[in-house]
Amino acid sequence: QVQLVESGGGLVQAGDSLRLSCAASGRTSNTWTMGWFRQVPGKERAFVAQINWNVGSTDYADSVKGRFTISKDNAKNTVSLQMNNLNPEDTAVYYCAYSPRRTMSFDYWGQGTQVTVSS
Repeated sequence: QVQLVESGGGLVQAGDSLRLSCAASGRTSNTWTMGWFRQVPGKERAFVAQINWNVGSTDYADSVKGRFTISKDNAKNTVSLQMNNLNPEDTAVYYCAYSPRRTMSFDYWGQGTQVTVSS
């Protein structure tokens, strides 16, 4: 089992920056990928960004490219999401996700952290 704990959400104004962090614990010896998703009420959870744990390759949703940066700290088993130039459309609950090597799918999820961007 893997446990994920997010932190860093909050209320900001349009144009501001915010940094989310996620700490993984438990059986994390075979990490494949970690990522971030977000969800607004009435909509499905949407992919935001992901990072491969070994090679560090990244992938982003088109809506956040150039504004968000995902990074990792292998030693601390943490993944972070630096969000710059936020706009009200970024308002959502952000979830950290973990993919183990044996499945290469996001099998574990954090509890979510609210990000609210006011105009």
